Amino acid sequence: MSASRKTKPAAPSPVVGTSKPRLLDALGPGLITGASDDDPSGIATYSQAGAQFGYTMSWTMLLTYPLMAAVQMISGRIGRTTGRGLAGNLRQHYPNWLLQVFVALLAAANIINIGADLGAMADSTSLVLGGSKTLYVALFGVVCIGLQVLLQYTRYVSYLKWLTLALLAYVATLFMVDVHWGEALRQFVLPSITWKTEYIQTIVAVFGTTISPYLLFWQASQEAEDIRAVPERQVLRRAPEQGPDAIKRIELDTLIGMGVSNFIALAIILTTAATLNVSGVTDIETSAQAAEALRPIAGNYAATIFALGVLGTGLLAIPVLAGSAAYAIGEARKWPIGLARQPKEAKAFYATIVMATGVGILLNFAPINPIKALYWCAVINGIVAVPVMALMMLMAANSKIMGEFTIGGWLTGLGWVATTVMAAAAVAMGVTYLM
Repeated sequence: MSASRKTKPAAPSPVVGTSKPRLLDALGPGLITGASDDDPSGIATYSQAGAQFGYTMSWTMLLTYPLMAAVQMISGRIGRTTGRGLAGNLRQHYPNWLLQVFVALLAAANIINIGADLGAMADSTSLVLGGSKTLYVALFGVVCIGLQVLLQYTRYVSYLKWLTLALLAYVATLFMVDVHWGEALRQFVLPSITWKTEYIQTIVAVFGTTISPYLLFWQASQEAEDIRAVPERQVLRRAPEQGPDAIKRIELDTLIGMGVSNFIALAIILTTAATLNVSGVTDIETSAQAAEALRPIAGNYAATIFALGVLGTGLLAIPVLAGSAAYAIGEARKWPIGLARQPKEAKAFYATIVMATGVGILLNFAPINPIKALYWCAVINGIVAVPVMALMMLMAANSKIMGEFTIGGWLTGLGWVATTVMAAAAVAMGVTYLM
């Protein structure tokens, strides 16, 4: 067993005691969730949105930020209040058939997403280094499995965060290309919506990659995991005095994490709109085309910068995808769960992570374009998210589950607005197909 998994003294909780929490101490599950949201699926979807529809898709980020932040806060509060993830609360309070349906939907969507992410990572690496994409898929899959099993996740993430900084190239590019800021601002606040199948489908994809089911399951599970990892933290239902500070930490963590995520997404949309769309490249088929958006700042190194961004976010997102599926399945089956546990203490949990990643590897042997697969993953997530969010909202308002920490007011309002918007987009997509 790797020495990195040895038990370490617990760090002091930033939400208990008399001292005010430092910002870095307060950031945790929300920040990681936000970072993993800009995974290869997100990069591909935002790039396609900007390339195909120019600035007219930028408004989606203005809408999704408060909605995404609200639903992730609700998810985090459920985990912190009950000490269980979403699946654990489903098992405890709802019919078994409903639990099995939701866990199956989540697992299927996550495995498809893992496969698509691995495909994009391999495609981007092949673009820079050449060689067999199949070999890269297998290599990255094995690396992801090995790191999840052998390396402590918190240390793993601390390394990978540096790679995700490559995405900041999109932000820098905004100030180096000819962005029509007047038009971009107008579309940001007063969008020109086109009621066509492709446009509505892209909205669903953008919503689906921004507000994804796996992010909801992940943040709730990580808040519950933190309770087990930090002795000072107690389940809020048993220690309500910790409630105000814990809720403030979750809100700050989530607002910053989702803010970073949406800002990067907006930068990708605007950059591709100002470079690819104006050049007539409206349908991204390859990683090379997506990388062209970075050429104004990176020149001939655009492909390398793009590949590093895809690799960094992919290596960060795949453990979240596989982990959220393992948490959900493990809670549904009453297994010992948690990335803080050693593999021998949670064999079935880690086996699920290995199997989910392994099936994702196998999906790449199907003749599917990696960029298109990422895009359709986002569409699938957008559809699956609707019932997950609706049930989560009911759960968070149930006093039998949440005790005195049931949600209300603006948080309830935003949560239901988010659920309604996701449902409306999915229904609109279906209607446009039938027209």
